[in-house]
Amino acid sequence: MEQIKERHERELVLNLGPQHPSTHGVLRLKIEVEGETVIKCTPYVGYLHRGTEKLAEGMTYLQALPLTDRLDYVSSMTNNIGYCLAVEKLFGIEAPIRAKYIRTMIAEMTRISSHLLWLGTHALDLGAMTVFLYAFREREWILDLFETLCGARLTVSYPRIGGVRNDVSQEFIDSLYEFTNIFPSKVGEYETLIDKNRIWLMRTKGVGVISAEEAINWSLSGATLRGCGVNYDIRKKHPYDAYDLVEFDVPIGLNGDVYDRYLCRMEELRQSNRIIRQCIEKLPKGAILAPDAPKFTLPPKDKVLDNMETLIHHFTLITKGPMTAPKGEVYCCTEVPKGELGFYMVSDGTGKPYRMRIRSPSFVHVSALPALCEGGMIADVIANIGTIDVVLGECDR
Repeated sequence: MEQIKERHERELVLNLGPQHPSTHGVLRLKIEVEGETVIKCTPYVGYLHRGTEKLAEGMTYLQALPLTDRLDYVSSMTNNIGYCLAVEKLFGIEAPIRAKYIRTMIAEMTRISSHLLWLGTHALDLGAMTVFLYAFREREWILDLFETLCGARLTVSYPRIGGVRNDVSQEFIDSLYEFTNIFPSKVGEYETLIDKNRIWLMRTKGVGVISAEEAINWSLSGATLRGCGVNYDIRKKHPYDAYDLVEFDVPIGLNGDVYDRYLCRMEELRQSNRIIRQCIEKLPKGAILAPDAPKFTLPPKDKVLDNMETLIHHFTLITKGPMTAPKGEVYCCTEVPKGELGFYMVSDGTGKPYRMRIRSPSFVHVSALPALCEGGMIADVIANIGTIDVVLGECDR
């Protein structure tokens, strides 16, 4: 008589990452699976921890600015702007209107650049290679414009507390305006490649579904939140710089899945292009640094080279920073490409922040991965990591 052996199914524990492909940086996921189904997902972060917040507490407000470039290093312009706005709020400084328009313009250029990187790598993760090459073609144009503007392509440190470092040139404006004429047709090309592709639809539709209520409870933000049908954009709800002076629409999803978040970001590419055109057409003349705060903002570079007192003033600000700051605490949030970036600062009256904490969207979104992945397939984990668009530099800080 043949013996019948019972089959005992057991759970298998897999470590996904930390490696750069697919996990978008040094992110480790411990996943428990039954067959191909994920029953538990636990994210582990901290492999890229550099102590940015504590480093900033030992620097003057001016010296800490380059640290923010290294948070989400593919969106350094928007990081700089968020930090500058927080310090301006603490000191009661308001940037000139021309500087506000320039900041808005470069922030939307950064949004396009970041979304193109997201689109190319997200598609590559799911098996579509061609769109990566197309997206990086236009992203290279944006980076060339950044280089024309400030000499840097990635970690720019271009915005300044009270304005921006230098004015935009006519060459920059002309090239950027040409970009805005061409870019909408390029977005159409990206969509032609994957929008109705049956493999893309199978990998994204109905995957990583999260309801609006869950998304709010997880504190999601940006396109990750708006893909769930929540109409919340800081540029509309709490406008800063020139966002209340330009017109744009906020794309909203319906189903809260990977595909809807893809659609939201694709429409954001068009809206960012629209904002940039308006900033160019409405760009007013005037100063680019706040004139009402000479004891804090850096003087113009041409005056530094011509006037001894200005040179001493510049040298003192760079080496020592402002000797005093208003006591108190501030929180300032901005809408960066990945969601809500917030800076919380506590001032004890000295020229350095007593405490600084950063609310980074990637850290919050990584924490929501269990809600997105559990109950799905192993292959869908990669799609879910791509859809929340994380950079571990700002996640670990």
